[in-house]
Amino acid sequence: MNDDYYLSFLDLTQFGDRLAELRVQRGISARELSLSIGQNTHYINHIENHYTYPSMSTFFYICEYLNITPREFFDLDLDSPAVISNLNKHISEMSSVNQDLMVMLSLYLK
Repeated sequence: MNDDYYLSFLDLTQFGDRLAELRVQRGISARELSLSIGQNTHYINHIENHYTYPSMSTFFYICEYLNITPREFFDLDLDSPAVISNLNKHISEMSSVNQDLMVMLSLYLK
């Protein structure tokens, strides 16, 4: 199967819009992201303008650069996956007592 099969969970418009949303949240320019993943300066613009999907390997580089998992990329209900990922990392390093406190705090702030 070709790479596009795996990325077809979102159509080109949804995929490009999601990438733009996540990139902007991180304060990264399209040019910076393109160059950081080893592509030409307009590569991310082509994706965000709904012309193409990235290859699977490039998609993984994009996720890594944005500090999110592929699952978080495709979860459109998750507004700030990098924040959630960072929070999960810190919570997993806490004692069970502190984890319980974080749950209570999150319920209070809800």
